Amino acid sequence: MDDYLAHSVTVFMGFFAIMNPIANVPIFLSLTAGDDQASVIKIALRSCGLAFLIVALFCVGGAMIFSAFGITLPAFKITGGILVFLIGFHMLNGNQSTVQQPTDKEHQGAREADLSIAVSPLALPIMAGPGTIATAMNFSATGSLIEMGITVAMFAAMCVITCLFFLFGGRLVKFMGTGALGVITRMMGLILAVIGTQMLIEGIRGAFSLSG
Repeated sequence: MDDYLAHSVTVFMGFFAIMNPIANVPIFLSLTAGDDQASVIKIALRSCGLAFLIVALFCVGGAMIFSAFGITLPAFKITGGILVFLIGFHMLNGNQSTVQQPTDKEHQGAREADLSIAVSPLALPIMAGPGTIATAMNFSATGSLIEMGITVAMFAAMCVITCLFFLFGGRLVKFMGTGALGVITRMMGLILAVIGTQMLIEGIRGAFSLSG
């Protein structure tokens, strides 16, 4: 039971750091600026629901994806670790990683598509980006069905939390200020960098075990 609890906390903190719902609030507010309240609610719910479906699919089908493409778990851990570390490194330096955040062109296209911003850039790549998918597959591919279920459940909880942040984000930004959001982003970046380093270490160790 203690192992499952520890796994739950680790998975939740990993998702919280890489999704960073607090820092994503200003992005959501800028994308939905000028929309009525009903549209804002629809966009928040749809984007979080799509992000959950995408990540849950990779969690459940991770082993089949590995088998289909001939990918070993150590190779995935090494690649995922590097990816997660780079995202954390960019956040630690106060920058937004291009593998996690949309470009200016994506922002403009999203505005023209109105409700389709729930798909891109909100669901992809902000919430269910490469780093999030890599983290989810890493947590779910190494454990039992129970641990896989925990991973999916923790991401579902993160989607609910993110949705709440989106819906009440205006008040949050006014209360905390942009300076506090920057500090939180750097803290999350440090946590992500450490998680990425740990994934990389485990991947290298696993690769040497396979070669031995």
